[in-house]
Amino acid sequence: MSQYAIIGKNLSHSFSRTYFEKKFKALKLNDYKYLNFDISGIDELKTILDNHPNLKGFNVTMPYKESIIPFLDELSPEAKSIGAVNCVKILPHTEPGRSGLRIGYNTDVFGFASSIKPFLEPQHNKALVLGTGGSSKAVAFALKNIGVEVYFVSSSKQQPNTFTYVQLNEQVISAFKLIVNTTPLGLFPNESGCPNIPCQFITDQHLCYDLIYNPEETLFLKKAKESGAVVINGLSMLQLQAEKSWGIWNP
Repeated sequence: MSQYAIIGKNLSHSFSRTYFEKKFKALKLNDYKYLNFDISGIDELKTILDNHPNLKGFNVTMPYKESIIPFLDELSPEAKSIGAVNCVKILPHTEPGRSGLRIGYNTDVFGFASSIKPFLEPQHNKALVLGTGGSSKAVAFALKNIGVEVYFVSSSKQQPNTFTYVQLNEQVISAFKLIVNTTPLGLFPNESGCPNIPCQFITDQHLCYDLIYNPEETLFLKKAKESGAVVINGLSMLQLQAEKSWGIWNP
């Protein structure tokens, strides 16, 4: 029996389990299972690992992409640079001296970069990233590698290259033609949620991306589309990062 899993909070919306169960069925991997571990705190990870010796690897989602790091033995160079992990590989017994080590990776970077590149136009050279959590770090890392200047938007923190929501006005929205939502605002079942930005200043020159995929069109994307923007949800990113995770677990 080979087991894989996702660790997070409020996983009723999770894409990963259905995706991997379909993959296992298509590949006729009848002894493979994918589990949901919906935990209230990252300290529960040790119990999970102790109780599931057949676990080969797992995905990590909100809100544990950063707090998982002290529980890992090593990080890939990319995950170390980003400071966030969404994929963990547990090394097999075939690696003497390293058996059971937990290695952290970030496949969100690959998923996001691959999904957004076909839509980028010359005016999308400056991005507003809504949120400051683990997903925002991966998004910022990917965008900077592409050559996009990144500013964050936070509800409270005032740091370099960061706006608060109350600072967003027509001038700011006009200057940043790429807007990426990495917050959970608008996620099912709270579909009435929306980042508090002045969407009336979005134009047909904007590209708006929401990491949320359920619902397919969040209120943020709906407002942006009504203003003429090109909009993308997070489904293709999830599919791409899931395949990247599978490649890490089964090289």
